[in-house]
Amino acid sequence: MTENRTSVQNLAQQYIEAGKPKEWFEILYSQANNDEKLVPWANMQPNHNLLQWLDDHQIQGQEKTALVIGCGLGDDAEELAKRGFQVTAFDISPSAIKWCKNRFPNSLVNYLVADLFHPLAEWNQTFDFILESYTLQSLPTSLSSQSMPLIANFLAPEGILLIICRGRNPEEKLEKVPYPLTKNYLMQFVDVGLSLQQFEDYFDQQDSPPGRRFRVTFKK
Repeated sequence: MTENRTSVQNLAQQYIEAGKPKEWFEILYSQANNDEKLVPWANMQPNHNLLQWLDDHQIQGQEKTALVIGCGLGDDAEELAKRGFQVTAFDISPSAIKWCKNRFPNSLVNYLVADLFHPLAEWNQTFDFILESYTLQSLPTSLSSQSMPLIANFLAPEGILLIICRGRNPEEKLEKVPYPLTKNYLMQFVDVGLSLQQFEDYFDQQDSPPGRRFRVTFKK
């Protein structure tokens, strides 16, 4: 797995340096050819950091809409649907979305190929809950910053945005994907009109070694 993770980092770096920071996702998923072991973040189960948050906040989604950004292979989207949300989940990679539909042929989730930076107009002020898990950290910060007003705009009034990401201090250097985020960086969501509800800074004990995580809740 370590060897594969390094290979994926090199792939991402190659495309980022070529000025194509979004194109490597499709290359990765298509080359994986339905072998989840070649996708480092594909645990084939919902993110435990998400599950804990949902349980702690007793979140139920009856008659509520949810958007999953960069849904990957769909496990988080399926969990939200299981809890009653009407879920839209998208990824920039057509191969990833095809993989989702093959994994969950009877899914209630609306899986779409879409680009975060060219969203559908009907998403504006639509969703009661948005999950952004590990997507922003996979993009250069100059690019991911551009996504923040777009994501905030997807939220319906009183909607909740949950961010799950790797965390770092400002003085720590960025090397290769994934790029851990800083608290000040994430506070840009406040600058675009959201209010901070909770900022959790902890070490994920399911990592080896345990990795620092931020789990941040914003409200519109």
